[in-house]
Amino acid sequence: MNLTAELLAPDISALIKDGAFSEVRAALHGIPPADIADILASLEPADAALGFRFLQRDDAADAFAYLAPEVQERLINELGAEGSVRVIEAMSGDDRAKLLDELPEAVCQRVVASLSPETRATTQAILGYPPRTVGRLMTPDYIRIKPEWTVAQALDHIRRYGRDAETINVVYVVDESGRLIDDLRLRAVFLADPAAKIEDLMNRNFVALKADMPQEEAVQMMARYDRIALPVVDSRGSLVGIVTADDVADVAQQEFTEDIQKVGGMAALDENFAEAGVLSLVQKRAPWLALLFVSELLTSNTLRYFDDEIQKAVVLSTFVPAIISSGGNSGSQSSTLVIRALATGEVKPGDWWRILRRELIVAATLGGFIGSLGFFRVVLWGWLGFWTEKNVDAAGQVVLDTRTQDHFYLLAAAISTSLVGIVLWGSIMGAMLPFGLKKMGLDPAGSSTPFVATLVDVTGIIIYFTTAMLILKGTLL
Repeated sequence: MNLTAELLAPDISALIKDGAFSEVRAALHGIPPADIADILASLEPADAALGFRFLQRDDAADAFAYLAPEVQERLINELGAEGSVRVIEAMSGDDRAKLLDELPEAVCQRVVASLSPETRATTQAILGYPPRTVGRLMTPDYIRIKPEWTVAQALDHIRRYGRDAETINVVYVVDESGRLIDDLRLRAVFLADPAAKIEDLMNRNFVALKADMPQEEAVQMMARYDRIALPVVDSRGSLVGIVTADDVADVAQQEFTEDIQKVGGMAALDENFAEAGVLSLVQKRAPWLALLFVSELLTSNTLRYFDDEIQKAVVLSTFVPAIISSGGNSGSQSSTLVIRALATGEVKPGDWWRILRRELIVAATLGGFIGSLGFFRVVLWGWLGFWTEKNVDAAGQVVLDTRTQDHFYLLAAAISTSLVGIVLWGSIMGAMLPFGLKKMGLDPAGSSTPFVATLVDVTGIIIYFTTAMLILKGTLL
């Protein structure tokens, strides 16, 4: 809740309790709908319902769209059939469809049955499209004009019907069969000669969305063409609605939230995090944690395979955390960059070979840099004499083990070479996994940071000890 809502909420609550509903209407009129929603959501459901009953029709409908689904459901129950229908019918078509889509089926059916025939038909047409398609996102409230009209006729039409439109910044030109043939900015129409024909202003160069297109593509197209609204057409090219920037912004935020949650190693939440219950959070997080735990057990099994080498040179075990974390970190970096690029359309699944070639160069450079740090660290400890180990023999005597100190240059070579290989392998795996998932029709965010790190841990152990065996054979091993 922002400062305005915080300041007004106590006063609105007091006015409602006193029955001063005309003052409530006057106080809330002109306040942004999002702030009205915050104020009324902070009240008891019964008081909030009274506030909604006495708001102006448009104010109530606009504010209702900003409420969380669970708050909307409580208010519908409080308002009753008549009161809730008054608010819902005043909402824009897309907001109305979104609300009904999120309500429990029984509540949804009761509300839809109470709508006017015209509103019910419009709402059901939107709900008839598959979930998460542009058809579910569009609004049927827009301005259509005909190419044979004069500019004066078009402006008269806009003045008459523009009040109910979602936006009038852009008007849409359709032919006799309702097919979209162009879109025009209101500025171009307003500044044209009133006697000119609309077709004289047209260049037939427009961008349209398909109703069955995924909503993510609407986000990309809106950003690409820098539009505040885009028309939506069906398979025949008929104009069936428009999608506005505010709706696309909601989709972008939802997609970003889901990707962040998946990258964090959990299933995407279906509700607001602040409102999510304990059981819901456990259900979303437990499967991923279990999967990652089982995956990490492979790391333990892999380490056991190299028990002999660890017993011969215990010093190798001290570098295991740093070695495998370098691979996991590099893989996580690559995975995050590629997931984001795929989500924004910067790269396509077919670009995997180009990305792989570049990632090989980048990863080799990073591996060389990290490997140099590892080499310097081991050599520095050797120069300072830190690699001499004190052991206790069977007789209880302290015995100095100088093998590591005698061969610390070889140990440094083994560590640095392993780091180059592991960073290179981790980066490649992190970059290519999202492409593989995309190719299989899965969400690239599924190759989340912890999942990539787990995979690289296992392979990193194998690379590390195999490299150490080759370089240290006959000395420490």
